[in-house]
Amino acid sequence: MERRILGKTGLSVPVLSFGASSMGQEFRSVRLDEALASVTTALDCGMNLIDTSPFYGRGMSEVLLGVALRGIPRADYLLCSKLGRYDLAHFDFSARRVAESVDVTLHRLGTDHLDIMLCHDIEFVPMQQIVDETLPALRRIQQAGKVRFLGFSGYPQKIFRFICDQTDVDCVLSYNQYTLQNTRFADETVPWLKARGIGAMNAGPFSARLLTNAPLPAWLKEPESVKAAARQAAALCAARGTDIAKLALQFSLAHPDIATTVAGSANPENVRNWARWAAEPLDQALLAEVRAIFAPVQNLGHAEGLPENN
Repeated sequence: MERRILGKTGLSVPVLSFGASSMGQEFRSVRLDEALASVTTALDCGMNLIDTSPFYGRGMSEVLLGVALRGIPRADYLLCSKLGRYDLAHFDFSARRVAESVDVTLHRLGTDHLDIMLCHDIEFVPMQQIVDETLPALRRIQQAGKVRFLGFSGYPQKIFRFICDQTDVDCVLSYNQYTLQNTRFADETVPWLKARGIGAMNAGPFSARLLTNAPLPAWLKEPESVKAAARQAAALCAARGTDIAKLALQFSLAHPDIATTVAGSANPENVRNWARWAAEPLDQALLAEVRAIFAPVQNLGHAEGLPENN
């Protein structure tokens, strides 16, 4: 698995990281044996940065991840979790909850430190609190050795400048905005982050199944024009003998200034496929055709301002 350095942290991360949201049954009921096996499969494939959150399964993801990692040397993997979002509409970025949340996460995961801690989906609260209260509290925890690096995550691109113009962070995570259809993260934000030495992390290369052959979930908020373009692109890929998910993943991994892309599944076979695709060359001719299909709906996304199931 190819690796890149995350900003100025010096942390070497795989270009493809394992997302544990599915282990919290965020998208479907999961089998315990498959969920646990997906973690060891990811590690075997070189995806040794694992991303989770207390929001995923309202703690279930962190608990199962902790079980899956028992007996595996801590030096063999990197852990990224989040804080501040605990249910669909429950957010608490207070300093008191920061300290409590970190300790609960460490207990669930069975570790004494996190490699990365992110403030989760900050756009749904008054963001000045993140600057004035949340990040200072998190830095105190960093100084105590419980967290190595810190940052925040969210969907609107405006959040990255709002926070980083006022305070220092090590890395940020953007989701569903560096895909075959939506490249706003790379267009608007990644060069700005690179100039400041802030590590860029991407999540959601399949854009909540939009860029797969799976049925679209009822909660997917993308415009109908985007969904129609995605179906057309998927049909073209199938006619060329490939899966649109493969092209989508390879496209997201190819950007040299995005340190890692997070993809998650509680199905070990999916994880194996992704690792295999990551090692194969990107079909540039097919990519050009698919990007042409998406050109009329390029960078159209869902409305910003409602809590997302990220």
